[in-house]
Amino acid sequence: MLRIGHGYDVHRLTEGRALIIGGVNIPFELGLDGHSDADVLVHAVMDALLGAAALGDIGGLFPDTDPAYKGADSMKLLERVVAVLKEKGYKVGNIDATLIAQKPKIKPYLFEMRENIAKVCMVDVDAVNVKATTEEKLGFTGNMEGMSAHAVCIIGKA
Repeated sequence: MLRIGHGYDVHRLTEGRALIIGGVNIPFELGLDGHSDADVLVHAVMDALLGAAALGDIGGLFPDTDPAYKGADSMKLLERVVAVLKEKGYKVGNIDATLIAQKPKIKPYLFEMRENIAKVCMVDVDAVNVKATTEEKLGFTGNMEGMSAHAVCIIGKA
């Protein structure tokens, strides 16, 4: 049995924070604001995986009211999501994710992001696709107010 999930996340850009996307620390003058490390791409991936298994979303598993997750590494949170899927008898099939950001240029980091996500999800790197796009200077992402990400995935019985 295959199940499909979709995830979406958004974070505001702010000064004084590291920009971590797909587990990669990207040199940039702004970072993403959030309770954890605010890795918008990984958050969308986690929501897609949880959604596919009908297990809610990351806010239910890792509430932003819990101080245990303050500054948390989203890749570690993704490890926990994959463990929960395994406990429920699921494994990751594939993931396709899109980052929406006006700046910085993401292309040099895409393969490393894919590798990071694939390793934690225990799949081959060819089962993870990450792409990036701008919004042609339109909307909150185009105006450099924030970044967003979408992800879709397929999971199956282990």
